[in-house]
Amino acid sequence: MLQRAIPAALLVLAVGTAQAGLFDDEEARKAIIDLRNRIAASDEANKARVAELAAANAQLLEQIGALRRSLLELNNQLEASRAELAKLRGTDEQLAREVAELQKRTRDVSQTLDDRLRRIEPIKVTIDGRDVMVDPEEKKAFDDAVATIRSGDFDRAVVAFSLFQRRYPASPYTDQARYWHANALYGRRDYKEAINAYRSFVSGAPQHPRAPEALLALANSQAEMKDPRGARKTIEELMKSYPQSEAAQAGKERLASIR
Repeated sequence: MLQRAIPAALLVLAVGTAQAGLFDDEEARKAIIDLRNRIAASDEANKARVAELAAANAQLLEQIGALRRSLLELNNQLEASRAELAKLRGTDEQLAREVAELQKRTRDVSQTLDDRLRRIEPIKVTIDGRDVMVDPEEKKAFDDAVATIRSGDFDRAVVAFSLFQRRYPASPYTDQARYWHANALYGRRDYKEAINAYRSFVSGAPQHPRAPEALLALANSQAEMKDPRGARKTIEELMKSYPQSEAAQAGKERLASIR
């Protein structure tokens, strides 16, 4: 009996041991399967992450490309703006030059117009104590003629005063022009014409401040022409007509030397 029982016990023990081994294998398989599932899930997750990163990277690359295109376009626009600005600056400089030239022309035209107006607009002058209006050219012609006689060029002075009287017959300078014309004739020793000129002056302007001087010069011209009688007669006229004048006093003294 005992001998039969031992084998039976051993059989039970073996079966139990075998069942324990089967249990351990099953757990291992489950663990392996679970690990595989987790690895597979991790792979899927990684693949999804990689795909997500790839998509994000592609989007980023697209954004970078778009940004580069935008920067290039902006740079082109900037260059175009610079070119346009340079053109505008050139245009502004040209306009500034044209404006400056126009202003200069305007000033020149204005100056020319002013000069012309000054030449034709009457100006006020004082002649023999009277304020009168004369043309600028008229005044210049008279002043130039006087300057000529004062320079001692009597020939030119005679011509200048003759031309003045013909050009301005009604000039307020007429009496003075006649007086200086006579003096120019005297200066170039044309005593005969000087006598006529002095006489014409005194007859035309007996109240002129220079009338006494003209009579004295007339007497001197007669003396130069060897006409002492005429000279004395003129001095007597001078002393009678303008007794208070300096010319009358000088004529009185001159009588003694006239023979």
